[in-house]
Parts: sequence; C-alpha cells; structure tokens
Amino acid sequence: VILLPILVGVVLWNRLPDKIATHFGTDMMPDGYSSKAFAVFGLPLVLLALHWICMIITNTDPKSKNIAEKNMIMVLWICPAISVLVNSLAYGYALNSKLRVGFIIILFMGVLFMIMGNYLPKSRQNYTFGIKLPWTLNSEENWNRTHRLSGKVWVAVGMIMMLTSFFESPFIMLAVVLIAVIVPTVYSYKLYKDGV
Repeated sequence: VILLPILVGVVLWNRLPDKIATHFGTDMMPDGYSSKAFAVFGLPLVLLALHWICMIITNTDPKSKNIAEKNMIMVLWICPAISVLVNSLAYGYALNSKLRVGFIIILFMGVLFMIMGNYLPKSRQNYTFGIKLPWTLNSEENWNRTHRLSGKVWVAVGMIMMLTSFFESPFIMLAVVLIAVIVPTVYSYKLYKDGV
C-alpha cells in the first residue's frame, strides 16, 4: 500500500510537471517543490523506510508483549495511510485539481486522533505506543489513569479538528494538538506528585 502511489505516479508520469509541490506552508500554499522523480519514487520509499524503522522499534520494545494486536495493526497502517494521502495531494495539486489541501490534512489528523484516542485507554505499559512519560512508565496505575483521560481528550481533540477542518486553520490544529499533549502530561505529573 505504501508503494501504491509509485504505480499511480508512473501511470500519470507524462501528465505530471517536472516540479511537484511536496510541502505546504501555514497558509496551505505550496512552499517546497521536488523533482517529479522524487515525488513519484522518493516519497513512498522514504515512508517505507520510516515504516520499517517504526516496526523495528515496536518489535524490539522490551515490553512489546504489552502492545495489543489492535494497537499493532493501527501502527502498521499509519505510514501506508500517510503515503496514499501525501502522494494523492501532491499528484492532485500538480494536475491542477481544486483540492483543499488544508481541509484534507486537518480532517485526516482529526480522524487519526479519534482512532488513537479510542485505543489509548486499552493500552498497557510499553515504550512505543502511548503517553510515555517518566511517571507513566514507572507506575502502572499512573499509566492506566493517564491513558483513560488521554483517550477522552484525544477523541475530543479529533472531533474538534474534524469540525474545524473547514476553516483550514493550522493554528487551530496546533492549539488542539497542544491540548492533547499538555493535558495528559500535567495530569500524569499531578498523579505522580500525589503518589500514584
């Protein structure tokens, strides 16, 4: 699935321009371009390498047995989903399709946060998937309570992203991502200070 965009790129090769937008700024306008060869072949291969790195890290986790099969399946599908999304946006923009890049990216992020938020409360202590703080890794109770709260927060953040994706505002997305990071961190630290 990660390499599928290469096949699509080869089919579209003669229609694609020599330079393809592969990076978009905060105004959701392209501010970085790559050669057609890198966009078609390089991006999927970079994501494949990243996918392998994620798999190696996950499988060498000392607590990998604590990673539920559903969590592992989700980890397995993140890079393929990103590969298809990123290349679809790059090809679509290059072919002058009227894609709302900001809307699609923020909507995708919202869906991803909602999915991960559903998995967080069910995850057990590990070094790969979850809220990995010194306090959560040293206390199973802290881990469990932090992840129960984090699941609710991440689902809420995902819903906010999806509902505000029409504004295509990277600042709203950044603000809610900060909430998703800060709230669990502060809560976990408070539990630690309370002796949990």
